[in-house]
Amino acid sequence: MEKKLCVITGATGHIGYALLKELEKNGEKIRILIRKDSPIFDGIDCEKAYGDVTDLPSLEKAFEGADVVYHLAGMIDINASDEDLIYKVNVEGTKNVVAACKKCGVRRLVYASSVDAFPPLPGGQVMEEIERFDPDELEGDYAKTKAIATQYVLDSGTEEFEVVVTHPGACIGPYDFKVSSAGEMVRMFLKGAFPVTMDFGAYNFVDVRDVARGMYSAALKGRNGACYILTGEVVTTGELIHILSEKTGRRDPKLVLHEGFAEAVAPITEKYYKLSHKTPLFTRYSIRKLLSNCNFSCERAKRELGYDPMPAKQSLCDMVDWIIENEGKK
Repeated sequence: MEKKLCVITGATGHIGYALLKELEKNGEKIRILIRKDSPIFDGIDCEKAYGDVTDLPSLEKAFEGADVVYHLAGMIDINASDEDLIYKVNVEGTKNVVAACKKCGVRRLVYASSVDAFPPLPGGQVMEEIERFDPDELEGDYAKTKAIATQYVLDSGTEEFEVVVTHPGACIGPYDFKVSSAGEMVRMFLKGAFPVTMDFGAYNFVDVRDVARGMYSAALKGRNGACYILTGEVVTTGELIHILSEKTGRRDPKLVLHEGFAEAVAPITEKYYKLSHKTPLFTRYSIRKLLSNCNFSCERAKRELGYDPMPAKQSLCDMVDWIIENEGKK
């Protein structure tokens, strides 16, 4: 019996590459949509289609014969940026993906949304899956566009065209080729260029491999029209830095960065990141996220998908090992 085809958009991204490895491990027939070739795919058994989510004809060509499409391509931008471009990629690009899926007869679309699409509840209340997504309840272009795109995907589902939405938290772990914000912090620490700890903030971190396994399970077992939060463990910024200190044998930094100072310098650092083309670390948006409620429940994913995230410490240590092995940062 011929294997059914899976297509991934955004395979060069952190989650996308982890998903590619997960599908390969499970013997799936895979095609990836990429804008240009990359050596990171050397040795991986997959077809390559060239195009972009903003180019509908290229999507139709890439999705031809596909049974499942995993849509991960998008702009994750916590710095001041071009809101029109973020909307074009995250919203219009997702609409193009849905249109191409329907035209090509794709059976199921698994969409990677974000926990940022959820309006934060006050007082540390537990946040679970919701029925509708409203961009007016959110701050920031990224969160708003993910909410709009998520609702569009959910509204597009039918009995013939099944849709499942996943909501990953902040990803850590290996395969960080594009350098995420968490990955930039780890790299700076390895180079001795992160001499401070922080006395504020926390976030829900999840291993990128757990997200990939969760998305694969969503394709196999997820309910049509359902959303699944794929998060891990809440870790304070101070705990994160201490884990890195233990892993690398470095002492915890003695200099403490306070919330007020971080908020004051954030507008300056945003300009630096933009001019230097480096991954943003301290921005007004990232500080807001560190201070917002990150108490997400992944119980539905555990119950229905068999989701079982690993401890954040293990994931961070694996991320350090991967960076040292691939980039020689130690």
